[in-house]
Amino acid sequence: MKVLFLTNIPSPYRVTFFNELGKLCDLTVLFEKSKADERDASWQRYHFVHFKGIIMQGKKARDDAAFCPEVTRYLKDKSYDVIICSNFSTPTGMWAIQYMKMHRIRYWIESDGGFAGSGRGIKERIKKHFIKGAVGYFSTADEHDRYYLTYGAKKERLVRYPFSSLNDTDILDAPASAEEKRALREELGMSEERVVLAIGRFIPWKRFDDLIRAAVKLPRDIGFYFVGGEPTEEYLALVKELGLANVHFVGFKLKEELKKYYRASDLFVLPSKGEAWGLVINEAMACGVPVIATDRCVGGLELIRNGENGYLTPVGDIDALADKISLCFDPATDLVKMGEEALRAIRPYTIEQMAKRHIEILEKKS
Repeated sequence: MKVLFLTNIPSPYRVTFFNELGKLCDLTVLFEKSKADERDASWQRYHFVHFKGIIMQGKKARDDAAFCPEVTRYLKDKSYDVIICSNFSTPTGMWAIQYMKMHRIRYWIESDGGFAGSGRGIKERIKKHFIKGAVGYFSTADEHDRYYLTYGAKKERLVRYPFSSLNDTDILDAPASAEEKRALREELGMSEERVVLAIGRFIPWKRFDDLIRAAVKLPRDIGFYFVGGEPTEEYLALVKELGLANVHFVGFKLKEELKKYYRASDLFVLPSKGEAWGLVINEAMACGVPVIATDRCVGGLELIRNGENGYLTPVGDIDALADKISLCFDPATDLVKMGEEALRAIRPYTIEQMAKRHIEILEKKS
């Protein structure tokens, strides 16, 4: 099977997926840009091993997208059995979809997830124009299904796949033992008796300030560790203002070291205003760590079962966030069991299963 995949940038998890998918088919991937401008250098360390990756030349449209009319040349190539478009919201993706509509070229649409808007208004109608009409839609979750349906997809054309950035070997057999956690915390300089972890960039969308404000309401023997970037002056000032010596900003860490932080933690929190998916949820669960996320994270809605492997909280509800953290650390709560349930939930979500599922779907539907 010869597959053409359209996307915006070679993000690390996507390249890993393409390398796995390329083992199962003849795969060509068209990228709009070589990197996202605002991402760190690790996003540029990629290798196209099992697929043909082509960085197109175009005019920058935003940090992670460009307008590349040359995509038309590849769409004219009738040798591809399948075309998948995951960049349908970029100028290049819209150009490609419009061309395929005009020339009656069959194509699939794929994305990580999403929350639907009202479906009304000019922008919403434009979105609907570019989403409706595909032969099939790769969806990650029930919420993602609602997104597609709102913008004109037909229900019978929705197919589900396990979205992930993890390989089979990334998922632990069991949560870290108490002894392992103690050793890791000593290595990482974590002095508190209990540890809450958050990972991401310090941008307003992540709402890390909500977690910091929740920390005020909780015992000081709980350490809050923020990994993934340098805090802005606003975050530093907030911690100082609140007098929180148990809040720590760690900075960016590469994958292997980051895994130590996951394993050393008791609980992972994603207080984001909204996530199309939220791959850090997968990563935390793969290390046997229960997760608290907001109800605007598609991955959380799909993977978290309240009281079993974590909790969902409303965006911006600091009291609810503090209450759920407190509940997790209640002596009556079995965090080890919650971690085991997290592992059980995430085990099917691997790159290998993601690639295998794509081929199963395409062979059945083509």
